[in-house]
Amino acid sequence: MKYINAADVLPKELLDEILNYVDGELLYIPISGNKQKWGENSGSREYYKKRNTEIINLYKNGVSIIDIAQNYYLSYDSVRKIVRK
Repeated sequence: MKYINAADVLPKELLDEILNYVDGELLYIPISGNKQKWGENSGSREYYKKRNTEIINLYKNGVSIIDIAQNYYLSYDSVRKIVRK
């Protein structure tokens, strides 16, 4: 995260008011607007949703957790968590 000097970007009146609350401390200002959920920009969220649906369908069709884990390079416990949801 890049830090900028508040005196360089805020009006003096606003800076003086902020200084009444936090004087000389670091202050985090969050991003405004709608924050996207994890993986929405990269497509990861959709990829894992599709993969997990495939895993659940395989399990429902009688494929063992061990076979699914080997095919998807996942641990036994990871597949078990997916199918138990």
